[in-house]
Amino acid sequence: MRGLSRTSLAEVEERFNAVAGSADLGTLSDELFAVADLLDREHGLRRALSDPARAAEQKTGVVGSLLGGKVGAATQATTESAVSAKWSRAGDLADVLERLGVVAAAAEAEGQSRLDDVEDELFRFGRIVAANPGLRRAFADAAAPEEGKRELLRSLLEGKVAPSSLRLITQLVVHPRGRSLETGLEEVGQLVAQQRQRLVAVVRSAVELTEEQKQRLTAWLRTSYGRDVHLNVEVDKRVLGGFSVRIGDEIIDTTIVGRIEEVRRRLAG
Repeated sequence: MRGLSRTSLAEVEERFNAVAGSADLGTLSDELFAVADLLDREHGLRRALSDPARAAEQKTGVVGSLLGGKVGAATQATTESAVSAKWSRAGDLADVLERLGVVAAAAEAEGQSRLDDVEDELFRFGRIVAANPGLRRAFADAAAPEEGKRELLRSLLEGKVAPSSLRLITQLVVHPRGRSLETGLEEVGQLVAQQRQRLVAVVRSAVELTEEQKQRLTAWLRTSYGRDVHLNVEVDKRVLGGFSVRIGDEIIDTTIVGRIEEVRRRLAG
C-alpha cells in the first residue's frame, strides 16, 4: 500500500491490536476473511464504504447494520475502523481486512507455539501443488463449488497441518482475489514471518541440506541482513551443485547453473 493507504493501515492495525487480545483469534481470522470476501463480491458496498466523501459515522452505521450480532466485537470494531479510514483505492479496504485476517491466524499459531510449522507448511503446500498438475487445476477452477474445494483441502490437510495453516490455505484457494496460488502463498508467508520481524529465504539446492548447513546458512544470512531469517529449502536436481538463496527480489546464486549462465551473459556482452 502507498501514500494515504499506508497511513490508514497503521491506524487500523493499531485498533486491531487493541481489540484482538480479547478475541478468539481463529474466529477473528475467519470473520475478517469473510468481510473481505463480502466487499470483493459487493462492488457497490465496497465503493460506498471506501468513499472519502461519506461521513465516517454514516459508514460505521452501515457496518453496524450489516455485521451487528453476526460477528464478534473485535471483527466489528476492526471493520468500523477500516471504513472510517481513507484509502488511496477502494480495493485497499478489502486488502487490509484480509491482511489482518492473516495476522490473526499467525497470532493464533504463535500462541500455540506453531508459527514455525505454519511457515513450513505454507511453503511445502506450494511445492506439492506445483508438482501435481491435477491438484493445481482443481484449485484453480473458478467454476468448481467452494464447498468442494474446502472439502478437498480438509481431506488432504486436516489433522496433518496446524489449524492456522489450513485456515490460510483455504482462504487462498477458495478466495484467490486475482492472485495465483503460488503468489498468494508467498505473500501470506511473508506476512506470517513478519510476526517475528524476520525475513524469508527460499533456498534451492541439488541435495537436502543438513541441519548443520542450515544453521550455518541462517547465521550467515542473519549477520548479512541484520535480521532473523527463516529458511524454506527446495531440493531441485537442476541446480547440479551449490545453492541459490532468494530473499524478496534479491538472489544470491552460487549454483553451477548460475555460474554457467553468468559466463554466457559475459560472453554475449
